[in-house]
This record gives sequence, C-alpha cells and structure tokens, in this order.
Amino acid sequence: MDGAIFVGGGGPDHGEPQHLLLKYANRHGLIAGATGTGKTVTLQILAESFSANGVPVVLADVKGDLAGLAMAGSAAFKLHDAFMSRAATIGFSDYRYEAFPVTFWDLFGEQGHPIRTTVAEMGPLMLSRLLELTDAQEGVMNIAFRLADEEGLALLDLKDLRALLVFIGENADEIGLRYGNVSAASVGAIQRQLLVLENQGASQFFGEPALELADLMTTDGAGRGRINILAADRLMASPRLYATFLLWLLSELFEELPEVGNPDKPRLVFFFDEAHLLFDDAPKPLIDKVEQVARLIRSKGVGVYFITQNPADVPEDILGQLGNRVQHALRAFTAKDRKELRQAAQNYRDNPRFSIEDAIREVGTGEAVTSFLEAKGVPGVAERSLIRPPSSRLGTITPAERAALIAASPLQGKYDTPLDRDSAFEKLQRRAEAAAQEAEEKAPAEPDADDGYRAARRYGGSYSRATRVQAPRSPARSSSRRSDSVAETFAKSFARQLGSRTGRAVVRGILGGLFKSR
Repeated sequence: MDGAIFVGGGGPDHGEPQHLLLKYANRHGLIAGATGTGKTVTLQILAESFSANGVPVVLADVKGDLAGLAMAGSAAFKLHDAFMSRAATIGFSDYRYEAFPVTFWDLFGEQGHPIRTTVAEMGPLMLSRLLELTDAQEGVMNIAFRLADEEGLALLDLKDLRALLVFIGENADEIGLRYGNVSAASVGAIQRQLLVLENQGASQFFGEPALELADLMTTDGAGRGRINILAADRLMASPRLYATFLLWLLSELFEELPEVGNPDKPRLVFFFDEAHLLFDDAPKPLIDKVEQVARLIRSKGVGVYFITQNPADVPEDILGQLGNRVQHALRAFTAKDRKELRQAAQNYRDNPRFSIEDAIREVGTGEAVTSFLEAKGVPGVAERSLIRPPSSRLGTITPAERAALIAASPLQGKYDTPLDRDSAFEKLQRRAEAAAQEAEEKAPAEPDADDGYRAARRYGGSYSRATRVQAPRSPARSSSRRSDSVAETFAKSFARQLGSRTGRAVVRGILGGLFKSR
C-alpha cells in the first residue's frame, strides 16, 4: 500500500491488515503494554518502516537491544522459522532481512557520538526540573539567566553557571532590589544540586560543540532515513536527566523547525521510550509544556510516539493527542489493574466483533489491539493484529560491531572533541585580573582601603605590602563608603571568599566584571 506502513493483521480471528498512513504519522502515537508483550519489537518495526520511507527517526535504546537495527536479520537466528511463518500468515510477501542506516549517540560519549547542549539552550525551566528545585530556587535560576543576558555572559557549561550563582549570592541585596528576594540558602541549594548533577556525569552533557538538529534529520545515499539511537542503558540510572534531555530535544525541534502544515510524510519521528519517567512527579507547568509541544509540533512535521507500560502513565490531555495506537497485553491481577484495563479499552473505537477489554487482556506476545487514523484523520476501528516480524537483527550487537559502525559514521570527528569557548567564567576571570591591577594602583595610599585588594594579593595579585602607609580614616571617606557601589561592596566581600582553588578563581573572575562595568 503506497504512502503507508504495514504494521500487521490478518490470520484467524484477526481483522484486516493494519497500516499506518504516512500523512497522518505526525499525529503522534502510543505503544503500550506490560513487560514482555512485544513493545520493543513494535518500536523496531515502526523505526524500520519509517526509515525505508525516507523518514529519519530518533529513539532511545533503554535496554541495549535496539542497536540490532544496524544489522540485517539472519536465517541462522533461532526465531527465523517463526518469523517466516508469521510473515506468511499475515500476507507480508515483501518480507526480507536487511540492515538500516544507524547513527549512535551517547550523552556520556561511550557508546556513540557525544551529545551536548549549552546551559543557555537548556533554559531555566528544564534545568530547574532537572535539579528538582523548589519554587524559590527556580526563581533564583530565572534571575541568573536574566542577568546573563543583560551582562552578555554566555552560559555554556556548568562552571559558567556556578560563577554566576556566586555573583548572585554575594550581591543578593542589590540584585533583590531589582528582581526580588534572593537568599543565600537558595543559592547554596542550587550549587549542591549542581554538584550532584556533576557527580552523575551530566557535566559532559553541558558544553560545546552543541548538537545541530540537522544532524538528526539526514538520509543515506539510498534515500532511507537515518535512525538515531541514543544509548540510554546507563542514562536510565539518572531518569530525571533522561526525561529532561528528551524534553529539551523536543522543545528545540519545536522552536527551530519551520511550519510545514500537513506533509505527505513526517520530517522526523521521535520515539519516547519509558515515557512515564517524564511525567512521574512532574510539576504542572512542565506537563503543560509537554502538552503544548505535543499539540503543536505536528505542524512542524514531527511525529512523537510514547512507549510505556500503561496508557494511564500518560496524562489525559496528552493521551488525547495520540491518534495512532498499538496496545499490547495488559495484565489485570488487582482491582487497580482491572480499572486501568477498562480505561485503556475506552480509548478505542468499538469493534462489534469482539470486546476490546477482553482482547487487551488476552492478546499474546507479538499480538496487539491496534487503531490507526484513517481518511480525514478519523480513528480506525480497533482490530486484533499480529505484528509483523522485524527485518533487522532482533537484539543487541557486539562492541566490535558498534565501534565499526561509529568509525564509519558520516559524523565521525564532528562532536568527539569538546571545546571550551570563551564564555561567562573566562570573561569574569579576565575582568578580575584587570580589577586586581586597578586595585593595586589605588591601594598603596589607602592602608585599610581595600580588603578586596588584600584578597587580590592572596589570590595571585602582585601588590607589595612594604609600600603601604598607615593613615586614619577621614569623615569624608566614611561618608563615601555609605554610598558604595555594587562593585565596591562586592570587592569588600571578595576578601571573605574562601574555599578551593576553583572557588577562588571563580570569585576573582566576578570581581573584575564589577569594577570594569563602573
């Protein structure tokens, strides 16, 4: 069938062959079912089919068994006979083994090309979600981003953000007059959460070169869409980082891609495995953002497919946006299970030939209740369908095979070497050096003039104490100190800044910016 993906169907006690129409594939979808019922294989055959039709795909490999998309299936595989029998039963005459173009990605840079983004691109909302901040702490994060914009300080990596937070903490009173109250406790809590994030390896995610979205939307020489596989087995140990990264990626696609209306096929299809991780304990503003992206991103030609164990894992407002559905078996051992089973059945258009609730309970592995959008976007009648077998390898690949595929990737070398471009931390350091020199020129005649100057000496300044002259403080000077600028106030607080060598460098960097801005 032209312009459609064959998903399955046919066979005894089953309905007509089931097709997902490409022109409605950007209306999003859901793959649900209990563990071991075949969700991963369904995801695999959909990724294959989109790729074969020239549609790039992004998916997360949570268990490590989707890497097989890069290798062709084999007659030596133990399920070969079962696959051939299933293909014959459902009338899949074009079934054959083949490999698909795959690009491997890894936030940690171990099992694929590194993926990076900058702190600025992540933004305060998603960064606050990632750090599990309170409302007050999120307010401080918003202030930090606003100040970075006003001061022209690029927030690229975590050390840039740390430097800015130190500045906010040291100048809380002055900043509070402009943007609202800033407490040292909130700043300290954010710094602690950033430390936890760094210990989880997230510091590798923030930096440059940042991911270019165009590299996710390419085809191979034969016109097949590339399948971008994110290694997520280690990432799943930090589920909040996993969910936040995928939400960030969706948001970036939404913001950067132009409107295309209703294309003949999607520009990109995005599979969100373990979708419940996005919504567990998520604040309402974040869920509202996901709903907004899901509702509007289809006009950009992007289809989003959620994979989860139970449709109840997805908020109702978002579930209503998912027009193409594959429901594998749900178990009903408890009263809660039976209630969720009934709710899942109510999401489908009734079929007079069978009870949808009974079918969802009874379908076996590799079988599902399916419903795809038909002409004019009308939901199709629910059908019991045998899912077609995959053409690529079922299961994972060896480390040697993965290494060979990464080495042959067209993106080899583009993202592998991190960059440390001139940004907030470096700029603040240079300003500090200039400030220390300026303080050195002023301080010899001012014996107690500058605690900050003495600190500059301690942290690397070149002032000679032998030139200092003791002198009493004059009334006029006392009066001038009552009108200290933010820069002078911060200079004095500089002397009190203690800590590690890195902490001293951060404070030294902040000092210079304040003097230079006067």
